[in-house]
Amino acid sequence: MVASGKSALSSSSFDWSASRVGDPGQWSPALRLAADLMFNNPAPMLLAWGRDGTVLFNDAYARLAGPVQGQVPGGGVPQRTPAPLAAAPEELQRAWNGEAAVAGTRALGFDGDAGLDLAYDLYFTPVRDSGNVAGVLCALAAAEPSLGAPDAGTGALRILVVEDNLDSQYLVCEMLRAFGHEADGVGHPNDALTHLAARSYDVLFTDVSLPGMSGVDLARKAVAEAPSMQVIFASGYGDTLLRHVEFPYLSLQKPYELDQLQAALDKVASKTPKRA
Repeated sequence: MVASGKSALSSSSFDWSASRVGDPGQWSPALRLAADLMFNNPAPMLLAWGRDGTVLFNDAYARLAGPVQGQVPGGGVPQRTPAPLAAAPEELQRAWNGEAAVAGTRALGFDGDAGLDLAYDLYFTPVRDSGNVAGVLCALAAAEPSLGAPDAGTGALRILVVEDNLDSQYLVCEMLRAFGHEADGVGHPNDALTHLAARSYDVLFTDVSLPGMSGVDLARKAVAEAPSMQVIFASGYGDTLLRHVEFPYLSLQKPYELDQLQAALDKVASKTPKRA
């Protein structure tokens, strides 16, 4: 829940001196309105302004895109076309032609820390200035999976995600929810133990390298308390640190693909009794 009275983000919240769009005081009303709506929106959004490759984006999109997107929230010509715009050229062109368009379930590869190809629905809205289309606003929404979602025989899984990188934790939880599962995210093993003591989980999905305690030791404690719990490890070091694990587990090598994550969840779901 957002605290009441918190200041909203707007075009005036950023220093545009290093950007090509210049002083917001000189922006057209259409650009200012579209930008302010985008910056004050919690969903990932970007704004393609003009035909010269100028792209503005909000904080939620910056967290997805990673460092390749740069620090200034817009105004530069990207070294490569941003993933949402590259993934739906036909829908983007329709928006430039003045027609709102939706591109469903597009896998987007980002350079953020989660190492996932994420599936999103893309919503393109033309922005008119003096009667002409001057820009296109693109909003991202996590796609509802049409394939691979839990079916009536397995049901949704309750998953605890343990990842100390908050951006990665957020992205993984969002993807698990998009698959139809319940997901809680924590960043420290101590918080994970608190959650495990308070609630029953089907799956512990944990990074191997964590502050204060390894993911392996955390999983060992979790399985000792709940032997039926399934464990999925995520590691950037392969299975080197998992050679002496004495309980069943699955592992994913970072960065992993969307289909690899889904395959691991399918295996876990097949071993998890359906809840009433």
